[in-house]
Amino acid sequence: MKMYITLMSAYGATAGIEYKFGGTVANTLDAHRLIQHFQEAKGPEVADKLVNSLYHQYFEEEKHPSSPDTLYQACKDAGIEEREAKVVIEDEYEALMDVKNLILEQQGNGVDSVPFVTIEGRKRDLTIQGANEVGDYVKALQTIVKESS
Repeated sequence: MKMYITLMSAYGATAGIEYKFGGTVANTLDAHRLIQHFQEAKGPEVADKLVNSLYHQYFEEEKHPSSPDTLYQACKDAGIEEREAKVVIEDEYEALMDVKNLILEQQGNGVDSVPFVTIEGRKRDLTIQGANEVGDYVKALQTIVKESS
């Protein structure tokens, strides 16, 4: 754990993120429902704002990742009106099947960790799964370029 904290703190420092490691680890299904619903309803820009707020609250403020307070704050930060947010946050079934189907689809594709990045090449695709160094991504991209020439 000490190595993880050291590594994540170093990564965060280069990106302006001050990670804290004392928050609650919990199920994030409700956060995923919220993101899925508003990505469909309002587009990727709003979903990106939701994700940024959720990450900030969880990783820097140690907030519970799926508590109603956290979800309402994420909606506020994304410019979503409270009445719109309430419909999704309080209805545990809103976007639930969409999220569960996406999870099943990815499990069927062999995804069992994040991040999961597939780089499509002309001759073959390369997949990078789990925590990796920047150099691993660079090497994969260089391989795809070389094989595509």
